[in-house]
Amino acid sequence: MKQSTICPKFEKAISLLSQRWTGLVIYQLLTGTQRFSEIQSAVGISGKVLSDRLKDLESQGVVKREVFPETPVIIEYSLTEKGHSLEPVLKEIENWSHIWVSSEDDGSCDLD
Repeated sequence: MKQSTICPKFEKAISLLSQRWTGLVIYQLLTGTQRFSEIQSAVGISGKVLSDRLKDLESQGVVKREVFPETPVIIEYSLTEKGHSLEPVLKEIENWSHIWVSSEDDGSCDLD
């Protein structure tokens, strides 16, 4: 049997998306530009971890951070074109989860 090698680009993409909370942060930003506190409350993530994830996603070119020099300072996060290109991937995972993943509360989720 021939052993195949994993493409380094694929491995890097999986590594990025498999970081805890990263997929959920990107999924949340698919709904539009949001402030830090909006993302934090929607995802249920600690401030430190969210800050780390957003910095990493920004350095990867997935998230854009925009600072408005007002008092108090307003910072908003949105997806870049690269980030938006993940939408079909995340939507397919969402579709798959509705078919194959059981939920303890069996609550319904809306598919867009």
